[in-house]
This record gives sequence, C-alpha cells and structure tokens, in this order.
Amino acid sequence: MTYEVVWTPDAERDLTAIWLVAADRQAVTTASHRIEQELGRSPLTFGKPRTSGVNRVAVVAPLGVTFEVIEDDKRVFVQSAFKVP
Repeated sequence: MTYEVVWTPDAERDLTAIWLVAADRQAVTTASHRIEQELGRSPLTFGKPRTSGVNRVAVVAPLGVTFEVIEDDKRVFVQSAFKVP
C-alpha cells in the first residue's frame, strides 16, 4: 500500500534553504526524491524511530528529514529537513 507524502511548510522552507546554499544541488534533489519514494512506499521501516515508532528520522546524504506517520490515513508528514555532512 502506498502513503501520501505531505511536506509541511516548515519542511519545505528547510529544503529550499538547504538547496539554495548547496554546493551540489543535484545531490539534494536526488536525496529528496529518494526520501519521498521511500516514505511513500514503507515509512514505518524507513529511517529510525525518534520518540515513538511513528515519529521517525531518516537520512539520505546530504539530506535528512523528520517525519510522522499517520497509519490510519496512510499519510506521512515531513516535519523538517536538515543538511548532513
């Protein structure tokens, strides 16, 4: 089953800021695309749990995201994005 992936406005702002200053913008674009694919496919096995099994963090260098999975609605909310070395 697939999940709808929703980037919150804060996460979109984070991603934009990271992309604008990135030395390799294509790497950021590729990472965000892969993250979105994984979140849409199997968010509960992607990344690692934070405060619970549905609040998670995942990294696909050079990008990381925090997200929440709403299993009943089959939705994933990306809450923030951050740059990783």
